[in-house]
Amino acid sequence: MGSWGPEERAGPRSGDSYRNRGSCRPRIGRQGHPRAGDRSSSGWAQFSCCFLVVEGTRERQSWTPNIDRLAEDGVVLTQHIAAASVCTPSRAAFLTGRYPIRSGMVSSNAFRVLQWTAAAGGLPTNEITFAKILRDQGYATGLIGKWHLGLNCESPRDHCHHPQAHGFDSFLGMPFSMMADCARWELSEKRAGLERSLGLWVQVLAVGSLTLAAARLTRLTSSWLPALGAALAAAVLLTAARFVGHLILHADCFLMRNHTVTQQPLDLDRATPLLLHEVSSFLQRNKHGPFLLFVSFLHVHVPLVTTKGFLGRSRHGLYGDNVEEMDWMVGHILDTLDQEGLADRTLVHFTSDHGGCLESRLGTNQYGGWNGVYKGGKGMGGWEGGIRVPGIFRWPGVLPAGRVIQEPTSLMDVFPTVVQLGGGQVPQDRVIDGRDLLPLLLGTAQHSDHEFLLHYCQRFLHAARWQQRDQDPTLWKVHFMTPIFQPEGAGACYGKVVCPCIGEGVVQHDPPLLFDLSRDPSESHVLTPDSEPRFHQVVGRVRQAVEEHQRSLGTVRQQLGTLNNLWRPWLQPCCGPFPLCWCDTEDQGQ
Repeated sequence: MGSWGPEERAGPRSGDSYRNRGSCRPRIGRQGHPRAGDRSSSGWAQFSCCFLVVEGTRERQSWTPNIDRLAEDGVVLTQHIAAASVCTPSRAAFLTGRYPIRSGMVSSNAFRVLQWTAAAGGLPTNEITFAKILRDQGYATGLIGKWHLGLNCESPRDHCHHPQAHGFDSFLGMPFSMMADCARWELSEKRAGLERSLGLWVQVLAVGSLTLAAARLTRLTSSWLPALGAALAAAVLLTAARFVGHLILHADCFLMRNHTVTQQPLDLDRATPLLLHEVSSFLQRNKHGPFLLFVSFLHVHVPLVTTKGFLGRSRHGLYGDNVEEMDWMVGHILDTLDQEGLADRTLVHFTSDHGGCLESRLGTNQYGGWNGVYKGGKGMGGWEGGIRVPGIFRWPGVLPAGRVIQEPTSLMDVFPTVVQLGGGQVPQDRVIDGRDLLPLLLGTAQHSDHEFLLHYCQRFLHAARWQQRDQDPTLWKVHFMTPIFQPEGAGACYGKVVCPCIGEGVVQHDPPLLFDLSRDPSESHVLTPDSEPRFHQVVGRVRQAVEEHQRSLGTVRQQLGTLNNLWRPWLQPCCGPFPLCWCDTEDQGQ
């Protein structure tokens, strides 16, 4: 999926895509907002929102009639930017309207996301999400699908980072994330690395045991205990290496309904119909009042779990099949909104938390999507392919259909936009980096409130963009550091899960790289002082903005650091006596 500008829309309209049934426009007050005093069925009191967030994609070659229609009937943002190029920090920014570095959802080491469900890190309890504010305004709030923002702090039942601790009344989904290890794919996020590490230690201990045994036989030592201890340790680690895949499957790939583990491990074949059934149930239960529904798809991420009805349908292999099923799910949700009479009072937002993962491939098969003309992908802190994501807003009768906005916007902008539409107040006790989008969406404002947007990789600033509006309006992009692609000349860090943020795999640029995104969106032509007369002016202004931003940062605990990101057995959710984590209490008939 891409920006869905008019020139990108393709494909016939499918019979199973949704239809709008008229409009009912709320009165618009000052600053382009629906009036708080309008308590009619079409006014502010009945505003609801449905967020459809997928896991990292920009694929536009597959057939997506429902998303295409959503774009035709809504407003398309062609420069919608994620606050991070991987899921955990990006989602934290989306929910809070703040750069992840402000909430501590970063690290200084190689950990980019939460590594285990049973890690102690997660979205801090003092962070305020738009779900918390809307729940306090009387909204029914629900999250269905992926969370990946932490679960427990000190015990397996304290649920300090759980969705219900962050404003969601109900939750059905994976507290962690869909990953290849959930299906024991050849592609692997954790299992393969752990098996290699454990295997190496087995070899070291085995050699040590043999050496100590030889020393005992030649009477260089007086005891067999060291040799036996090393042999026992090697045997334990060998057993762990053989079963680490099963551990991951049960430790991370499971389903929770509110605070209860209901399916461990997750039944991949039943996940899609189960989650869709929950969407329909939530909308039917809450159709008479305002609601916030966050549908966080498990699709478009390896292992690309696809139901049998969609396998082989696409011209683009398994990834295309998965995209087309996800599009069908979007159509199903929009149909349900229509059938329940909710479409005209529901703001629908479709987006992704980051770009496609170029490194997810085996041989010639690409399983992580592609990012079109945009350079780079998931995990690359500054390149457009990792952070420029789809952005579609639809609100029949309120937002002008077919409007295309080419101003820089951010996923963080959803926070203040939704909070104010829902009658809440944007917190004044902390920095909120998002900006209210509604005037831009309505057309009452011509420009984004973002002059600068910063692009972090972990806690390291990789790049920044500046929308210069005086003189000759230009969108500049400055890269302070970039990952080194492997092999040389490639467009990604093949052989790794993602590119690194710091260290030997990254080059720091002095002077920084400069691009003119308004003329070079693919970041193909580096500008220099010789080729761009304004080079030093632009770089100097961006550096000044970066310094101002960094002075606004406080000191917070890094939630993704090593200590908070290790597997802690005592925090492991388990539906039986640990380690007998095996259950399925979800209705088989759904």
